[in-house]
Amino acid sequence: MTSNTSLQQRRLSAVPRGVGNAFPIFADRAEGSEVWDVEGRRYIDFAGGIAVLNTGHRHPKVLAAVHEQLDKYTHTAFQVLPYEPYIELAERLNELAPFHGDAKTILFSTGAEAVENAIKTAKAHTSRSGVIAFTGAFHGRTMLAMSLTGKVAPYRKKFGPGVAGVYHVPFPAPEHGVSVAETLRALEFLFRADIEPSEVAAIIIEPVQGEGGFHPAPNELLEELRRICDQHGIVLIADEIQTGFARTGKMFGIENTTIEPDLITVAKSLAGGFPLSAVVGKAAIMDAAEAGGLGGTYAGSPVACAAALAVLDVIFEEKLVERANVVGAKIKAAVSRAAQRNDTVAIAGLRGPGAMVAFDIVKSRGGSEPNADATKRVVQAAIADGLVLLSCGVHGNTIRILVPLNVPDAVLEEGLARLERALAVANV
Repeated sequence: MTSNTSLQQRRLSAVPRGVGNAFPIFADRAEGSEVWDVEGRRYIDFAGGIAVLNTGHRHPKVLAAVHEQLDKYTHTAFQVLPYEPYIELAERLNELAPFHGDAKTILFSTGAEAVENAIKTAKAHTSRSGVIAFTGAFHGRTMLAMSLTGKVAPYRKKFGPGVAGVYHVPFPAPEHGVSVAETLRALEFLFRADIEPSEVAAIIIEPVQGEGGFHPAPNELLEELRRICDQHGIVLIADEIQTGFARTGKMFGIENTTIEPDLITVAKSLAGGFPLSAVVGKAAIMDAAEAGGLGGTYAGSPVACAAALAVLDVIFEEKLVERANVVGAKIKAAVSRAAQRNDTVAIAGLRGPGAMVAFDIVKSRGGSEPNADATKRVVQAAIADGLVLLSCGVHGNTIRILVPLNVPDAVLEEGLARLERALAVANV
């Protein structure tokens, strides 16, 4: 009989350590918000494939669309023989674009590809080379995306210098002792010391930092970035790869703010588990690259496009934008109750819009000193109790919750009870 132990041994022999695994648990099947491993054990999924499954595992409508497309064709390469699902999805995303004016969309396969091509598009539009990102950001693992990522270990460790022309300024977060004023001062210093604004092609920012700890970008900062970009002709890119598709209680995270970006990158929950990403942007900017300058052999897979069109239907039919706020409120209420107990680990900084919820594990109640060891214990206690839970954050002490938005209330409550138990078990 296949077991988690035997598969883990095979994995260690066959797969390099550079791709990590949160748990030595091997999936066998999944439905909705639940997963069963190869040994038949059931888990409640609070990770959602790292924000990929806003519509849940194997949604029937998504599977039906995929099966229908499989019976037609699976690949032609859009650059060789284009196809309608790509065009239809671009039209749908253009209608949803979180900015005024004409929009255009180009499709890729991964979030890192979307980020790379958003930067390429900005450079083509501006004829400039500089790019500004933020500490704590995560934009991917390819060379340019890695260079934009504002965290050395493990994403940049051992890989040498990043791409030239990438600069970082501190991301404002109360937990890190950085204010909006300090961020803007650092940006001003950057313009004085390292690169003038007229050489900057783009500023890229996550509306809510993902790997960085689920810290929302303050509206005050975004408004000032918008002003600076308008003043100097810089393209403002919102990385919506983790915040997109109803997760934050809006279709896109940037819609929780008062500003409009020029480009957005999307991926993860776009296609319900199938590899697909996109850059959606203002048409005048999106047309800057020459024909053939953008694309990819598998970019915009027709199967993934069919899945994505069904995902968009599910989001609207099941009112998942509104559902995100209901789910988020239930999560926050449960975590708040746990924080009042005397037998749990110390909890601080409960935050996040919609159902993009996180909180920190700290060393003392009422304190803010990170407790990464206790955070690891919480995650391990959760998986031992059948709850898939992830951590993140600059200090590794943040618990993040990315449960599918259409999780049944009973399953959500069961998962939250397991989370509360894990918070108590880890208090040793």
